[in-house]
Amino acid sequence: MTAALPHQSPPAKLRIVDLFAGPGGMDVAADVLGVDSIGIEWDAGACATRRAAGLKTIEADVREYGPSKFHERNVLVGGPPCQTFTVAGGGAGRRALDDVLEFVKRLVKREKRADIDADLVKMDDERTGLVLEPLRWALDAIDDPKSRPYHAIVLEQVPAVLPVWEAFGEALSAEGYSVDHDILRTEEFGVPQTRRRAVLIARFGGAHAALPSPTHHRYRKGVPRPAGDLFLEPWVAMEDVLSPRRPPFQVVSNYGTGGDPKARGRRRSCQPSATVTGKISRNRIVTDDARECELPRFELSEAGQLQTFPARYPWRGGDVSQQIGNAVPPRLAVHVLSAALGLDAPTESVWRRLSEWCPRPDRKVAASDTERASDALCAAH
Repeated sequence: MTAALPHQSPPAKLRIVDLFAGPGGMDVAADVLGVDSIGIEWDAGACATRRAAGLKTIEADVREYGPSKFHERNVLVGGPPCQTFTVAGGGAGRRALDDVLEFVKRLVKREKRADIDADLVKMDDERTGLVLEPLRWALDAIDDPKSRPYHAIVLEQVPAVLPVWEAFGEALSAEGYSVDHDILRTEEFGVPQTRRRAVLIARFGGAHAALPSPTHHRYRKGVPRPAGDLFLEPWVAMEDVLSPRRPPFQVVSNYGTGGDPKARGRRRSCQPSATVTGKISRNRIVTDDARECELPRFELSEAGQLQTFPARYPWRGGDVSQQIGNAVPPRLAVHVLSAALGLDAPTESVWRRLSEWCPRPDRKVAASDTERASDALCAAH
């Protein structure tokens, strides 16, 4: 195999604003890559986790902000709440997909925000409309004479949102962006978990946008783990990342399969985890033998590791399982950010920094960011 080139350092000018930042998956990835980031998040528990991790954080509603308050931020990242879009949620987002796509057209036409907001509140679940916020920010940055178009945009959501990303892509392409979007499978990027995500990358100024290429084999049920080759590494199993103190085990899902609530999905420790959700603490863990003796359920740190968060990640606040289930896997985020920012493909030194990452409570929110955040809140009230 050809030796990998040293990982390219990012230009010092790249600075991320992360909308709906959650507990920090994208921000940890940015930190590993040496890119400055600040996250806006309204969930108190996720903010407690972020602060314990030393991540720059503004606790507030994204809708109270815009690019005018973050002039120095030139990369936009967003992962809007997915509950109304996901299969595990109520489905309001799927039923409202046509409405959301109409709102995209209205944003592109630059209709008055007050008129759009007045109609958004009429939706069955107001969280559905939050998926529009990244496009609003992107268009506002283009239209505001005091701002500049974002150099790069990265959006991530559940697969059901791909039609929205496609509509965003059309809108951004018309504004001069190169855009790529598709469904990525996390196990194909070294995450010990099968999870599908709709991802969009957009780049401005003539740079070509392309999603990252898989680095690992795809997991296929009933097919033995493939050996690595010149192009792809084997997928990563749960036992590869969890404590060796655990004996071989099976995870018995909290969810039924095939419409049968009694038919619980199962994964062995020598396989990738099924999608980590906010209900992971309800999954049973049993020995991988005929006796199926009960074992301790996953600890929060173990659930985080299945999402590729460092073992020492300081989870805080309420409903940590939900924080973990909603988060972007940092390893996937490293791949996506590297592609969006024009960096070389991550090398072992990057993965070593991720595995050894630890909280840095000395980091503070930049003065310019806190001042603008305060100004925005005062203006909003």
